[in-house]
Amino acid sequence: MRMRNLYRKPTALRCNAGSRCYSTSAVIWSLLGCLLLFHLYSNVHHKHGEGREVQLRVTNHPQLHELQQVEGEIIQLPPKGKRSPRAAKRRHKRVTPLVDEFLDEDSRLRHVFFPGNKSAIHPMRVTGNDSYYYYPGRIWLDTDGNPIQAHGGGILYDERSHTYYWYGEYKDGPTYHAHKRASARVDIIGVGCYSSKDLWSWKNEGIVLAAEESNVTHDLYKTNVLERPKVIYNEKIRKYVMWMHIDDANYTKASVGTAISDTPDGPFEYLGSQRPHGYESRDMTVFKDEDGVAYLIYSSEENNVLHIGPLTEDYLNVIPVMRRLFVGQRREAPAVFKHQGTYYMITSGCTGWAPNEALVHAAESILGPWETMGNPCVGGNKMFRIATFLAQSTFVLPLPGFPGSFIFMADRWNPANLRDSRYVWLPLIVEGPADHALEYSSGLPLWSRVSIYWHRKWRLPQGWSTFK
Repeated sequence: MRMRNLYRKPTALRCNAGSRCYSTSAVIWSLLGCLLLFHLYSNVHHKHGEGREVQLRVTNHPQLHELQQVEGEIIQLPPKGKRSPRAAKRRHKRVTPLVDEFLDEDSRLRHVFFPGNKSAIHPMRVTGNDSYYYYPGRIWLDTDGNPIQAHGGGILYDERSHTYYWYGEYKDGPTYHAHKRASARVDIIGVGCYSSKDLWSWKNEGIVLAAEESNVTHDLYKTNVLERPKVIYNEKIRKYVMWMHIDDANYTKASVGTAISDTPDGPFEYLGSQRPHGYESRDMTVFKDEDGVAYLIYSSEENNVLHIGPLTEDYLNVIPVMRRLFVGQRREAPAVFKHQGTYYMITSGCTGWAPNEALVHAAESILGPWETMGNPCVGGNKMFRIATFLAQSTFVLPLPGFPGSFIFMADRWNPANLRDSRYVWLPLIVEGPADHALEYSSGLPLWSRVSIYWHRKWRLPQGWSTFK
């Protein structure tokens, strides 16, 4: 039986399972196959030998082994007769019972999904062995003791100040619906910014891009939509450039906006919006490659296709080059990262506020072709994994000094009270090769496996900060 390996890199060499192979051809192809495998091994060993030694050293780090331990999660669902009638009327018919319960604001499990203030993490008050631990889903306070407001965001490491800056949607306002069938929303307040040296204690730098209070025609007028802000630094113009999803209350504008600043902590000057390449743009992100070229990735064509294309040298516009990805698959919330020359992307399905199954994709070139590898979530329980731990991807941050180790950043949205949405940060590790069955062809080498490990409580490996 021929089995397809979802982690296998694309190859031009194929063998038809139904074709007949004669003895001479078999011998020739066998010799060629041996030579090809030897050549591949030699090249990989020569070119990536150093990287493999580093990866081996990282894998042997005891705390990384600890992060890769599979941790279970037992969530006891209430009996059907004791669930809220709202659960039976959900618009999303394909959600699991766990997601159904998650969306029910009267659920008995509300404290499990959104723990109360007593369990909040205050970095200035936690001491001793509890310091520097992440607790996914708990309230996370800044250094002033207020809940962090940086949803749908991303992180910039500023090399000049050796500081991390976390940008995101500042949703500290009342949740309402623009009209009866509209999604839950909060008026634009602006983009929040937080700074940190350790990725755990965050100082509030204020709102670095504020809403427009009086001009109703402005993109940032408070009743419009500002989502998923991401910031990258452009060395040529010496500006910090912010890209974001700009929309109206009905999500019909479907555009991207840009803003610039001389400093990472703002204020940012808003430049305007556009439909990139002439197409709709909703959930989006930007990715800056090692060569300095930056790319815009956005959900388009009624969220049926992801688009990707490079930015201009100043990062303020797109150039007329674009590729369509995952056609008809309805993917959003892209988060792109790179490891040992391979590009990876985490995406979410389009199910509104209902969490769904994440997928990881990989490519040799950022413009594709991209291949889907499957669900990266490990641990918890089955319902937890197919709901991405009740969260949605927003960013993947490399962990300095530990190749193949990243922080997966996601939002646990609370559609009943968006200001109380939570953060789910978890260890993401790229390590391989894949453990799936192989297709019997010459499709080597394999993609490395991408895993996001569930933990109720975890911390970064000791010594990571020494590599900044």
